[in-house]
Amino acid sequence: MQNTPNKDNTVFIIGLALVLIIVFVGMAFPNFLGSAGGAAMSFITGGFGWLYNAAAFSFVIFCLGIGLSKYGHITLGDKGDTPEYSTATWFAMLFSAGMGIGLVFWGAAEPLNHWLHPVSTIEGGSTAAAEFAMRKAFLHWGLQPWAIYSVLGLPLAYIMYCRKEDSLISNLLIPFMGKEGPHSGWGKLINILALFAASSGIATSLGMGANQINGGLSYVFGIPDTGMVKIIMVGIITMLVIACTVTGMQKGIKYMSNLNLVIAGTILTASFIFGPTTEMMNTFVSTLGNYVQNWFGDSLAISNDPWYSSWTVFYMAWWIAWAPFCAPFIAKVSKGRTIREFVLGVLIAPSLGSFVWFSIFGTMGLHAGIEVAAQAVQNTSTALFVVLSQYPMSSIISVLVIFVLFTFFITSANGATYVLGSLSSNGSAEPSNKMKITWAILQSALALVLMLGSDNGLSLLQTISIVAAFPFVFVLFLSMFSMVRFLKEDHDTSKTLPKALKSGEKIMI
Repeated sequence: MQNTPNKDNTVFIIGLALVLIIVFVGMAFPNFLGSAGGAAMSFITGGFGWLYNAAAFSFVIFCLGIGLSKYGHITLGDKGDTPEYSTATWFAMLFSAGMGIGLVFWGAAEPLNHWLHPVSTIEGGSTAAAEFAMRKAFLHWGLQPWAIYSVLGLPLAYIMYCRKEDSLISNLLIPFMGKEGPHSGWGKLINILALFAASSGIATSLGMGANQINGGLSYVFGIPDTGMVKIIMVGIITMLVIACTVTGMQKGIKYMSNLNLVIAGTILTASFIFGPTTEMMNTFVSTLGNYVQNWFGDSLAISNDPWYSSWTVFYMAWWIAWAPFCAPFIAKVSKGRTIREFVLGVLIAPSLGSFVWFSIFGTMGLHAGIEVAAQAVQNTSTALFVVLSQYPMSSIISVLVIFVLFTFFITSANGATYVLGSLSSNGSAEPSNKMKITWAILQSALALVLMLGSDNGLSLLQTISIVAAFPFVFVLFLSMFSMVRFLKEDHDTSKTLPKALKSGEKIMI
């Protein structure tokens, strides 16, 4: 793999500057940035909701198609390479980095929100609303987000392990602009957008996780929800992230991910046993059937009802904003997998995990009744703890939830330090500890500043990152075409491809 030293820090400097400028303006002029960001967000989700939905739908079809195609047997690595991580560890790493904090944050809160406030054609709090709530939760956390990660992660893994190139997202330009493409102005722009979207998105999610940890500590133990508590908590977590970071991918993230899986499994098992067990199983089976039956229609559904832009379109945009972080991480840990294993492993296994999670905690929330639901949705950070309090062993399970939030936080931040360090180091497969530690501190500081400095700082950064990631829809389309060209160039015996494409020279499009 090419790791030639490159002193060009353009991507790092500009990407970091953009994040800091947004934070400064948000702190100094929150009303202005909030209005501008809200207007831009409304324009994108309102005017391009069809694009987000159609894009996510096409990504699922593409990934399944290429995974089941004649190219599915190709190994992401050299001939004879085997996976670096066991299947269980691989799944744990995917799950931890891709959705861990989000699932805990929204596992009970989202279905309850949809139940109380569904689309205008369904009565809130009704049986139809409950079915709608669970089906939409499956849609938002199922195949689409993982296909968004896969459609970028697969070509990156192929670039890294089959073509021996650096893990720059701009390497997707090679089939169109030759070897100089990744280092051209367009290449740098793609990497800057990736760095900005990844850093702001990660900071937002870490802030959400920190808020939920603080909310859980306050709800369960009565620890005050104050700025000082948040500073201490984030400081401790940051030190643990740095300690985990310097041990490397093979130890730190691997062990933390396995720990996450064990704790999350324990929480699921305990909740399944002490919750409405039969109702949970009924919900899982019936919702899975509804999800599969209605997948085509739900995936492309869009209307003037504000629910769609507030939820489905927002989620598709948010997953695209997260792709620059999750996709390179998934690519990094997938060496030795075949393309078919990659696609089916990244799409199917985590989706099923999400379905089980929502079936358990969503059902617990719905079963608790409408009064509990109304109380829970008032504060998303404590929604899960409110629901758990209605069942036996709630204190023990709540403590485990707080603990797994800590470990998910550490794992996500640890994965982020690698991806941001790599993007900041011209695609280095092994960014320096100095660079990774720098990003660990910056990400925690950024999340903390937004949590303490503004009432809506995290949601504002989330809005800005989604707006800024809008061009990434087209990068993801580019990644599909690049993957097909890579495979045709390297594995097809056809002579119909242009010589310029076969030689890697620049061609005009």
